[in-house]
Amino acid sequence: MYGTHFGLQELPFTITPDTSFFFAPSSHQEALNTLLVAARSGEGFMKVIGEVGTGKTLLCRKFMGTLEHHEFVTAYIPNPYLQPMTLLFACADELGIKYPQHVNQHQLLKLLNRYLIDTYAEGKRVLLCLDEAQAIPLETLESLRLLSNLETERRKLLQVVLFGQPELDARLDNPSIRQLKQRVSFSCQLSPLSLSEVEFYISHRLAVAGYRGPRLFPHKVVKQIYRASNGIPRLVNILAHKTLMAAFGEGARVAAERHVRMAVADTESTQGVRTVKAKILKYLTALVPAAVIGLISLFNLAFHGVTLIAGGSV
Repeated sequence: MYGTHFGLQELPFTITPDTSFFFAPSSHQEALNTLLVAARSGEGFMKVIGEVGTGKTLLCRKFMGTLEHHEFVTAYIPNPYLQPMTLLFACADELGIKYPQHVNQHQLLKLLNRYLIDTYAEGKRVLLCLDEAQAIPLETLESLRLLSNLETERRKLLQVVLFGQPELDARLDNPSIRQLKQRVSFSCQLSPLSLSEVEFYISHRLAVAGYRGPRLFPHKVVKQIYRASNGIPRLVNILAHKTLMAAFGEGARVAAERHVRMAVADTESTQGVRTVKAKILKYLTALVPAAVIGLISLFNLAFHGVTLIAGGSV
């Protein structure tokens, strides 16, 4: 691989959510700060919305890693597309709760409630993070709300953070779970990176990976990656990785625009963006001649009218 060629200690643009590479642009830092404040203040439900590839899972792991272990017990469920009973089992497993082999829902709820009370008595808070929350069935969301009903006079005994795509908002608009929506105290929105943030993002990941040489991605190359990725961090990673592979294949020491073009051509997830842009450009290009012909026609009609008027007055 290209690591040794560019003097890297590890690959900088993997798409696995490694918190050592965490980069906090404005929307991500604001979301992290909000989650930390909300968690420490004892809020019940929190929500983070972001498009595919904007870094929700990485933010979730960074958030949980930032919480003090002596104050919080955390549970993480990466795939919450579960029926209500199965979600309860997943929560119990994540929290290390032992239960009988043939336990029913009532018994399991009692065990979970007992665990929450005991943990509260120890001075700790239990926080549950659900990734890909847009996939949670409605009946499971409702059971989650019922599970979070246990509280003291001062705070909730279970705090829940929902990380999901924009479809989660549409799901929460369903009248059948309007009580849950009312309990969402804090909501954050993750945005794609701007051009300047993409530049800092690439430099940051290279530095974390051990790169100490001259600039590897010139500004024009970064700009090309930004346009092809629309600032989506996951696509930035994929394109930057393939760009370095293309440069390494040619023995180049600096990424060039042709390397980005090769990366884009090899990345199917960027084709949709390029196709839409191409269609718009084609449409606008087709409109220009039509508009010019229309203007010429109007001019001819106007000129012809003026001629007739002038001829009639003689």
